Amino acid sequence: MNALEAAARSILSRLLVLGIAVAALAACGGVTELTEERVASSGTAVRQAEQTVGNSESGALELQRAKDHLQQAHRAVEDNEDQEAQRQAHQATLMAELAVSKSQSGEARRAADELLASIETLRREAGLESGDRPPR
Repeated sequence: MNALEAAARSILSRLLVLGIAVAALAACGGVTELTEERVASSGTAVRQAEQTVGNSESGALELQRAKDHLQQAHRAVEDNEDQEAQRQAHQATLMAELAVSKSQSGEARRAADELLASIETLRREAGLESGDRPPR
């Protein structure tokens, strides 16, 4: 299992836990201060993910989903839907975290590819074939 699969599984388990917690703690009527704080915190997570992902293709889809969930959370706050606002805020945070993870993974993959290409170039320049070891 690679890091992305592990992150996705972790996110899914967090969503399940969140769903149970939100159902158990749902308040009737209005939006609690805690929910407003969670929505604000999700906004911070999405902005930080925007800075990390930047123009990278890796994580861009997840970042857009995070923005969509954040927008839905704000809409739910306006509609006094506490439970829905909490759920959307949490999903926004999770998608922002996944966007950052994918972006960082993509950057690491590109760096590794560049390093391997440099090593191969050095081998060729040294007159070695791929997989050959230099004489001792």
